[in-house]
Amino acid sequence: MTDDKYLKGTTTVGIVCNDGVVLATEQRATMGNLIASKTAKKIYQIDDFAAMTTAGSVGDAQQIVRIISVESKLYRMRRKEPMTIKGITTLLSNLLGGQRYYPLMVQLLIGGYDKNGPALYSLDALGGNIEEKDAVSTGSGSPIAYGVLEDRYRENMSTEEGVELAVRALHNAMKRDSASGNGIDVVVIGKETYRKLEPGEVKDLREQLN
Repeated sequence: MTDDKYLKGTTTVGIVCNDGVVLATEQRATMGNLIASKTAKKIYQIDDFAAMTTAGSVGDAQQIVRIISVESKLYRMRRKEPMTIKGITTLLSNLLGGQRYYPLMVQLLIGGYDKNGPALYSLDALGGNIEEKDAVSTGSGSPIAYGVLEDRYRENMSTEEGVELAVRALHNAMKRDSASGNGIDVVVIGKETYRKLEPGEVKDLREQLN
């Protein structure tokens, strides 16, 4: 099976704020030149205050979500506390590294809030991971998204400001990258909150950018 036969997801954004983490993705999935889905899910909650975004092969991403969700629940049962974001990332890094001869074709962002505060990591298909201190993007639309993020990100942003920036970055990526498009999903994770924005909220933010 050639690469362009895989169902693929595309642009994602993660932003570290002073009171939490914002994760956002667009909703288009492609198979070569075909738009296979206009409502693809690319943000997955993997613990109470942790989530993962996916770019790349949708099937591989869903397999990873199933594994890490179970492992985080088992950890909580055994240790009586949630796994840290760094711990989740390390476990995923080991999983991806162990598959290097048959790699899972994904780029991942892991973000959330734990006892150490807000945290955000990026992972590649071979398990390499980087702690992100500000803003990050993955997928084919990421060069365009980075243009917005680099220009407008500043330290100690609130999650409200982070949401506006994430939507702006994706909105612009979707204008120029054909594999990115349709709707936008946004999740805000704070110390004791996990909230997905309603479609109407995202629509209002996008209308302000037009």
